[in-house]
Amino acid sequence: MDKPNKWVVLKMVVDGNTFYKLFSTWLGGYLDGDAWRINSGIVRVEQEGNYLRFFGESGSCYECVNSEHSYGTNYYTQGVLDNIIKKGTDMGHTIEVMPQDTDWLNFLNLEDEKG
Repeated sequence: MDKPNKWVVLKMVVDGNTFYKLFSTWLGGYLDGDAWRINSGIVRVEQEGNYLRFFGESGSCYECVNSEHSYGTNYYTQGVLDNIIKKGTDMGHTIEVMPQDTDWLNFLNLEDEKG
């Protein structure tokens, strides 16, 4: 199970289809730099204590601390994310960061009902 230091959820609209993906940040140390990853697409979210588990289409699971200090990026990964959003926009797609106060346990169901 992957445990990023920081994370955000991206809402991506591509050719009229909406997807949600986890953009994760790992903070590096002296010998290794910061790293980032986007999951295959969120299919389920569970909570255990102060952790949210985001399950991806590929079978991956990311365990994320659910706190105001963990939701977000750092300087390096914000630059990466800005570049991803710009490239997506240039291709005619919409990519946005979901608000921190989203109901993570129910947002997939709520979005299905809107559609």
